[in-house]
Amino acid sequence: MAKVACLLTDMFEDVEFTDPEKALKEAGHEVITIEKEKGKSVKGKQGDATVPIDESIDNVKPEDFDALLLPGGFSPDQLRADERFVKFTKHFMDEKKPVFAICHGPQLLITAKALEGRHATGFHSIKVDMEYAGATYEDKEVVVCGNQLVTSRTPDDIPAFNRESLALLSK
Repeated sequence: MAKVACLLTDMFEDVEFTDPEKALKEAGHEVITIEKEKGKSVKGKQGDATVPIDESIDNVKPEDFDALLLPGGFSPDQLRADERFVKFTKHFMDEKKPVFAICHGPQLLITAKALEGRHATGFHSIKVDMEYAGATYEDKEVVVCGNQLVTSRTPDDIPAFNRESLALLSK
């Protein structure tokens, strides 16, 4: 089964972490939360989820993971200001490892300059940013590109997002 890295900090969109994490774990995959500080807890923007951080970005290597999960909310925008998270994200795209990004999650991919030539979706407010980054934006509940990148727009898309993420990991 896959070892999935999840980059996460305060103000993430609660269900965009909790629902995919649950689906991944139920399918037998391991999800490791990564932030600046191991052992702290981060809170979702809706106040529904408090998540313990498993590892510090300084203590992990992207080579040790099979896939990457990028929940939305304000978390990706905060994390992309830190080059360590950007480089970690870019590794997965460069190495053609599975990446699952929902809502504002693609903001890390934009900053990593990893969307050029890709078909993807995300929250409507980042559509122009994704297009400037070279992506072909598709307004669909889920877009799978290159048998590697799974993107979705909002919490309403989570069932399709989870379905396609799990399908990609089963290949």
